[in-house]
Amino acid sequence: MAEAQDSLLGLVEEFVSGQQDSKAAEVAAGVKDGLFTVLQLVEALGSCLANTEPRTRGRGVQLLSQVLLQCYANLREKEVEVLVVFYENRLKDHHVITPHVLQGLKALSMSVVFPPGLAVSVLKSVFQEIHVQSLMQLDRHTVYTIITNFMNNREEELKSLGADFTFGFIQVMDGEKDPRNLLVAFRIVQNIITKGYALGPFVEELFEVTSCYFPIDFTPPPNDPHGITREDLIVGLRGVLASTPRFAEFLLPLVIEKMDSDIQSAKVDALQTLTAACAVYEQKELKEFLSGLWSSIRREVFQTASDKVESEGLAALHALSASLSRSVLGPDSEDLLDIFLTNILKDCKHHLCEPDMKLVWPSAKLLQAAAAASSRACRKVTANVLPLLLEQYNQHAQSSHRRTILEMTLGFLKLQSKWLHEEDENGLVSFKDPLCSMVFSAVTDPSTQLQQVAVKALTVLGTHQGFLSSGDIDLIVDHLTRLILEAADSQSCQAAIESSGSLARVHPSVFISRMVSPLCSRLQTVPMESTESPDGAIPQHAMWQRCHEALAAVSTHHSIVQETVPILLDYVRQTHKGEINAEDVVAVCKSLHHVAVLCQENAESLFYYHQKVVPCLLSLTVQAAMQDRGTAADLHVLLSDSVLTAMVPLIIASTSRLSPE
Repeated sequence: MAEAQDSLLGLVEEFVSGQQDSKAAEVAAGVKDGLFTVLQLVEALGSCLANTEPRTRGRGVQLLSQVLLQCYANLREKEVEVLVVFYENRLKDHHVITPHVLQGLKALSMSVVFPPGLAVSVLKSVFQEIHVQSLMQLDRHTVYTIITNFMNNREEELKSLGADFTFGFIQVMDGEKDPRNLLVAFRIVQNIITKGYALGPFVEELFEVTSCYFPIDFTPPPNDPHGITREDLIVGLRGVLASTPRFAEFLLPLVIEKMDSDIQSAKVDALQTLTAACAVYEQKELKEFLSGLWSSIRREVFQTASDKVESEGLAALHALSASLSRSVLGPDSEDLLDIFLTNILKDCKHHLCEPDMKLVWPSAKLLQAAAAASSRACRKVTANVLPLLLEQYNQHAQSSHRRTILEMTLGFLKLQSKWLHEEDENGLVSFKDPLCSMVFSAVTDPSTQLQQVAVKALTVLGTHQGFLSSGDIDLIVDHLTRLILEAADSQSCQAAIESSGSLARVHPSVFISRMVSPLCSRLQTVPMESTESPDGAIPQHAMWQRCHEALAAVSTHHSIVQETVPILLDYVRQTHKGEINAEDVVAVCKSLHHVAVLCQENAESLFYYHQKVVPCLLSLTVQAAMQDRGTAADLHVLLSDSVLTAMVPLIIASTSRLSPE
């Protein structure tokens, strides 16, 4: 025992007087091995801790702290209690000792046997005895770490301090400039707010000590080893500023000020922060600032040359509308959403009627952003805007103007679809006849671009269950079939095929009778080999491919799959008659693969497909192999590399989602 004590005294002497830093590890190893205790180390340090030279005392405390950082898990509660008292006293010592004291307190703050009540005592000592911002960066970081550890492990104790804890941290953080420390400090403030620590009368002070960094202006130095980015700091600060409605009266004027800045990054940051804050705000926080916020957002969307600023402005407007939509209205409370939307409509509606259409799209985007926030917002905006758009469509004869108006209308139709599940009745009911008239007129217009927008509008209207009559649905499918079979423009045809795929899920029987049948009839009259087509007519082979692609696209319902799969397989069977070449078989296989992917959504369709397609393809291929004469010239079309390669994905698609049975 005496030998161990002598060894310890020797190690202490070598560390303190001999300046041999490596001896700390040897002391720590001795503590871990049970050769001596931490309290025996404190006794061994006695003479140097009482030394009149601050640097000698500092070396003694440094040794103890370095040992604790390696051995804190081995400490007993009584040892921690003694050490806390020791370190609290040392906080009053010379400033050169303070960094080593903080390292020791950091080690103790990680101990699982830290005695109840002492966390408050330690933090009070830190708040009272240290001017944190006069410390070096690493030492300030140590203070933040001690606070973080206690917040994680001793939350209720810290909350017993009330607002004194918040005020103490404000003093600790005030003036911090190092990005590494700011990231930690922002997390602490966010936890103070979100975990319900008392803010007391210090709400504005807490806002000020963090908002002074807004917007973040930080460029990391080249080859920065710490890897902290400007985005890290922006997200950290935003997490603070947008974390509580209690900051609203201070944050919203600041956001408006930064939106009016000439610096684009400041505008973007301000708009993104507003969007985040709206998630926790209600109308009482926003009421006073709505007019200023709307003016700034409107200006940015109308005037900016930056897509980023525009998109963030629209997102912020959507967030404002959503926040107002969430607010529960009392019998005597103002409907701020209605007032807000009325102002937006007043400032934007008239632009939809301007002959030069310069501000048409910015206005439409603003209206749609506000309307998209809730069912109530959508109904209000749509009811005001749709009559105007319908009137404008009829007043403009030019296809380009009509396309713009129809595209705007399409945007509002999509929004209405989003909220259908919350509505007792479709908000478009009163506009049904003029809407159908506009869209059916556009789909027959000579302008292919107008046709394509009309097809998208037909798709949206056709998916509104119960909105259109059966006659309207028949007419939609007839128009889509016509475009597939007759449209000279391939893009109009492709739009019709995509639309058919969406609508066939909802109206399968109509597609079987009014599209699948006409496509089959056309296929029977179209020769597969390329032949000359009359001028202006769709080439025969292109027509054959269109029909197959459309048959595959509409195979979105089991009843349709039972119709289309046999038709497609018949073309593969024709290989045995030599009536189809390898390129066309590959095209059919691609269509069958498309069907297989669509069938994966429905177990019944997938089982049918697997039973019908896979055996057929395997059987035909085996027959072809048995008839093969072994010469390249006589190679059966089904045995060509391109065809076999095309069969693989459709077999995989049809088997990978089957039930184990």
